[in-house]
Amino acid sequence: MADVEKHSASHDSQDEDQFGIIQASLPPDPDAHLSQEEKDKIDRKLVWKLDWILIPWLCILYLLAFLDRTNIGNAKVAHLTDDLHLSLPREYNETLTIFFISYSVFEPLTNVLLKKLRPSIFIPIIMILWGASMTGMGFVYNYSGLMAARWFLGLAEAGLFPGVNYYLSCWYKRSEFGIRAAIFFSAAAISGSFGGLLAAAIELMNGIGGRPGWAWIFILEGLLTVIFGVASFWMVHDFPDQARFLSDTDRARVVRRLKLDQQSSAEHEEWKMSYLIAGLKDWKMWLGMVIYMGCDMPLYAFSLFLPSIIQELGWGTSVVRAQLLSVPPYAAAALLTVAIGFVADRTRQRGLCNICVSLIGVAGFLMLLASTDPRVKYAGTFLGALGIYPCISNTISWMANNIEGVYKRGVVLGFVIGWGNLNGIVSSNIYFNPPRYLEGHGVMVAYMTLFLFGGSLLMTTLLRLENKKRREGKRDYRAEGKTASEIEALGDDRPDFIYTV
Repeated sequence: MADVEKHSASHDSQDEDQFGIIQASLPPDPDAHLSQEEKDKIDRKLVWKLDWILIPWLCILYLLAFLDRTNIGNAKVAHLTDDLHLSLPREYNETLTIFFISYSVFEPLTNVLLKKLRPSIFIPIIMILWGASMTGMGFVYNYSGLMAARWFLGLAEAGLFPGVNYYLSCWYKRSEFGIRAAIFFSAAAISGSFGGLLAAAIELMNGIGGRPGWAWIFILEGLLTVIFGVASFWMVHDFPDQARFLSDTDRARVVRRLKLDQQSSAEHEEWKMSYLIAGLKDWKMWLGMVIYMGCDMPLYAFSLFLPSIIQELGWGTSVVRAQLLSVPPYAAAALLTVAIGFVADRTRQRGLCNICVSLIGVAGFLMLLASTDPRVKYAGTFLGALGIYPCISNTISWMANNIEGVYKRGVVLGFVIGWGNLNGIVSSNIYFNPPRYLEGHGVMVAYMTLFLFGGSLLMTTLLRLENKKRREGKRDYRAEGKTASEIEALGDDRPDFIYTV
């Protein structure tokens, strides 16, 4: 037998052994007596059930979270800085910066807490806490009070975004996760649209109860968050192994479909320090941090300063009109975010999606840099939004797809998202020179070109090379002499684990 044939036969044999290992660890198939067509119908019905029970409420929660962290941009346009006598840009930018410090420092810890406390406890508690902080911002009278409220807002909000992405990745197959993460994150873009409309309406309450319009923005949106936080004790569900809405039959189906997708996420796992060490030693985490900072810093800069950018376009824009003109770019970004999530799931080309979309954003900020025509600059804000928002959810889906193991994935997502949010400190301090904001737009172009575009290009290249080695059998030695449970414990280091590129 030729050497090539021997290797092919050996590799096929190992593939069969590894498939047998997966089968051995599966719970009994409740649909074993059904035809494949009937199984597929039941599977579609199960996924539809998960979608309707899990996704809508989580989208509402993230809409509220993003609304609460960025509405200070709307409040600034509504004379927050004048009433609190904040020096511009230093003190205002410091109130933005302090949020990202507490947010990013505590973020890597939150996924471990989410797993230990259960989602149905952890998420409602942090929502009530950040809603209270937001409401308190409506009663501050000076710079120090605003700084304290923003610090606690960041601390309380830190657990939601990484937690929900981690949570969803424990429910869906890798080929299903991207579109769900995109729909979830599109709530951020919708909150930009909704936030502008809501701020324009609430600002009309200026003077009621002796409070200015910007204070009512904080008070009413904070109270709304508290109400939804209390409701979340009943509306947020736990992981598949504990979720009360699943029957035993459906639970077995969820576990089986995840394990057949080379995931152990549905199983109970105890925390060990080895999971943290495994994450820190994984090169994908560090490169993922670089890519994510390339879209997350621009995300926050855009969200925080868009009303101000529009107000400086030279159209003689009123407060209400500036709020309203910020709506269309967000709406366009929400639509493209969902579309890219769908395309990336179908093609499994998440890196290519990041590369192409990032170029749209770079073009938008170059328009803002180069032109003085308000119409061209307003069009640039559309392209900027289109180039930023889809890359956030796509990058998180990409990382979640390629990290296996319940706690390791939680650790890696926490670090990636935490590092991205730490770059919010940069986003808070680059837009300081109106009306053209050349420094701010220039930094945005640099981040999106070097980190988002360049990092995505490097990641997809390295993952393609690794997949090639695995298909050629050059990683089979990792499974030699190991038991079924030991091979499964390898996670994404298993020789049959193929990365999403």
